[in-house]
Amino acid sequence: MDYQNIIAESRDKVGVITLNRPKALNALSDELMDEIEHAVDRFEADDSIGALVITGSEKVFAAGADIKRMQEYSYMDVYMGNFIGSSWQRLSNCRKPVIAAVAGYALGGGCELAMMCDFIIAADSAQFGQPEIKLGIIPGAGGTQRLPRFVGKAKAMEMCLTGRMMDAEEAERAGLVSRIVKADQLLDESLKTANQIASLSRPSVMMAKNAVNRAYETTLNEGIELERTMFRSLFATEDQAEGMAAFADKRKPDWKHRCAHSPGVPFESRQHVLPLHLA
Repeated sequence: MDYQNIIAESRDKVGVITLNRPKALNALSDELMDEIEHAVDRFEADDSIGALVITGSEKVFAAGADIKRMQEYSYMDVYMGNFIGSSWQRLSNCRKPVIAAVAGYALGGGCELAMMCDFIIAADSAQFGQPEIKLGIIPGAGGTQRLPRFVGKAKAMEMCLTGRMMDAEEAERAGLVSRIVKADQLLDESLKTANQIASLSRPSVMMAKNAVNRAYETTLNEGIELERTMFRSLFATEDQAEGMAAFADKRKPDWKHRCAHSPGVPFESRQHVLPLHLA
């Protein structure tokens, strides 16, 4: 696929998606989100890729949805056309870890896109906000649902009702971002973190991600039971035996990403089939 709105590339064991609509301040459109969906599909199906990073430019991550296009839509246009449909949720459904590397403005859909990722590393220049209320609408890609889970009801309510922006320091204090780095170090630090994740046992990483995400969807007792089940299941992998043996031998583990006593088929290859349109 020839991308017009993003740049997708591999760096070592990391798939990197860069939003690339500079004239529109990386405004999100259906076409851009379709391209993200396609790129995520390819990276998820690639056994050499262990993690993803999505980023924008130095000045703007994404300044929201494409308002110039949205103002032409009617209710039936957005309803029957399934506006903000499945492709807009693809990042949140990716089984491999996804890091949002945010510099500059992440507003509206841009903030929502960042929150779809597993965690956010922010440049000291980052600004987050849900200003849709100033347009006579509300967030439509998860802003009213994900933001309270990150920062709590009070702060999320204020931001959604007033459109107030939150800088990087406040975002870190509130729990929206994992940490802050200098703007000129953002991509390097994000790639360093992503490569660290990608160098670990893939089954363990996937299950850890799944278990943490389920903490937001279930009760404490059910979550603990799920965690215990996943923990036990990892004893069926070669990586569990290798990781503990390497620890005892004081050496680096040689991860195989597969079940114990299974043929030499990578773990991910048995879990994900490349869609026909990507073959």
